[in-house]
Amino acid sequence: MSTDLRRQMPALANKTYFNYGGQGPLPNASLAAINAAWATIQELGPFSGDVWPFVACTSDGLRQRLAGWFGVSPGRVAFSENVTAGCLLPLWGLPWQAGDQLLISDAEHPGVVAGIRELARREQLELAVLPVMHLRGTAEAAAAGTLAALEAALTPRTRLVVLSHLLWNTGQLMPIASVAERLQSHPRQPWLLVDAAQSLGAIPVAEAAAAADIYACTGHKWCCGPEGLGAVALSERLLAESSPTLIGWRSLSNETAAGSAFHHDARRFEVATSCLPLFAGLDTSLQLLEAEGDAQARLLRIRERSQQLWSGLQQIDGLHTLLEQPPPAGLVSFVLGDPAQDSMPAALAAEWVRHLGAQAIWLRSLDDPICLRACTHLTTTAAELEQLLAALQSGLLPA
Repeated sequence: MSTDLRRQMPALANKTYFNYGGQGPLPNASLAAINAAWATIQELGPFSGDVWPFVACTSDGLRQRLAGWFGVSPGRVAFSENVTAGCLLPLWGLPWQAGDQLLISDAEHPGVVAGIRELARREQLELAVLPVMHLRGTAEAAAAGTLAALEAALTPRTRLVVLSHLLWNTGQLMPIASVAERLQSHPRQPWLLVDAAQSLGAIPVAEAAAAADIYACTGHKWCCGPEGLGAVALSERLLAESSPTLIGWRSLSNETAAGSAFHHDARRFEVATSCLPLFAGLDTSLQLLEAEGDAQARLLRIRERSQQLWSGLQQIDGLHTLLEQPPPAGLVSFVLGDPAQDSMPAALAAEWVRHLGAQAIWLRSLDDPICLRACTHLTTTAAELEQLLAALQSGLLPA
């Protein structure tokens, strides 16, 4: 692990942190880039002729960097505020027909599911479930199980499949490229929407992002960038078939002309004014991660720590991990209590979060299934894992 990267994160100086899947700590260099961008904008004049080259250079540079991570052309990348907006804005612009079936995995985040349910209500679409949460073995077994479940769930009316790249609850890896390949042989070639909230910055994403129709990410989790900025990679066929939904001046090829056509590329799904200094912050965070090695090298280091945690959890009586095999990435979910149950009482989970937090050990509880989740990243140390394991091993909650 690069000690330099860890030293850049003041949030790690006084706590043991396992919530990268919720929000990653912001490095000092990224905060400095944000502040420097603010200063530059004010020095040049926030709405002056001199500022626009700086604005274009900052936003275009980040778009190109993200395109490289996604394995797509810059024209396929749109900026968004977050994963949910990245998923739903392009989705709502697709041409739907009453009776189309939307196939959603049973492990999706409620924010995305809620938007899809409302789309189904308005457009008179049918919702169906793709069962994948039960896949708890190796990534290879999960891939085979996912494709088998997909085969059983597809119908002639299936028009969309929604599947996260890395499941936010169990931590299982989904075979996005293989799913995309199977959908291409379906008579209606359903669109593939991928929630990649837990992917960018944690695992290699290029193959999946290039294969999906909508691949939506955020910068504030595993990328350790600022909150309020994300990106989505869109397929060429989606760009050809989907219309803008929430529309503003950035959607237009000529932002000063009310009669302008929309951008022909992914920028049609950008809306209006964004906070440009956040672009500088995220770009810096991505560069810091790149300095730690390529995507596969970073994953191996993340996995080394998650597997250490997973193995240690196996030794604690009254506790079991959701995954039956070492995790494919950095998400480790586990249950305290009856080993025959797949979840634990919500009050108990909440009490453990408070109890560990009082010891400056931070993880989170999830609701579906009810469990505890710890995330390991490049900055996680072996000593921190032992500290968490010791606290869990004690088995003592305050009276």
